[in-house]
Amino acid sequence: MQLRLPVAIAIFLGSYLPLSVILLVQDVDYGLLQKGICWRVWSKEAACAIPLAHPIFSLVAFGICLSSFFITLFALSLTSPKLSIKVTEAKYIPAELMSYTLPYVVSFMSIGYQETGKFIGITIFLAWMFWITHKSGQVLVNPLLAVLGWRLYEIKYSFPGDGVLYMGRALVKGTIEPEHSYPHAVVQDMVILKPKIQTDEE
Repeated sequence: MQLRLPVAIAIFLGSYLPLSVILLVQDVDYGLLQKGICWRVWSKEAACAIPLAHPIFSLVAFGICLSSFFITLFALSLTSPKLSIKVTEAKYIPAELMSYTLPYVVSFMSIGYQETGKFIGITIFLAWMFWITHKSGQVLVNPLLAVLGWRLYEIKYSFPGDGVLYMGRALVKGTIEPEHSYPHAVVQDMVILKPKIQTDEE
């Protein structure tokens, strides 16, 4: 199954939720905290203010990434593995899951919304990253999913009644073991497994 472009974009943006949180925290204007916090920024008589130097940019970016992350979870919940495969080899690769996004998040920590040129550069870079991950079928690789129990595996598997071995990457809700059968689905070239161990007699 191929992801629709809007869903793929949402899944990609959801993986950068940590970056939006970092930028939000870096945008805090601690001087405004002394006035108290409120949301009536449109009122000229307001004695308080949102304690952010660029509230529109920082809050919108955080809101988009947060909602995109929830869209990712919703899309995965709708994935319904049906046809079984037998996993003959399974190698857990946690480092791979972390390496797709976290290095970029760390490298952007020194950038803020006030640096217009650098922020535009980030936007262009992220657009290229999305295009590459989308075309390579890796857009579902999201390190935040590891917190929710998803794992990335390299697997060798076969279909029932077919002796041909296939290789691929699997995003697994939980853990899997070799020589067991699991229902699977394929999304954007990624095997999705939500294991319920089945016996070969089943």
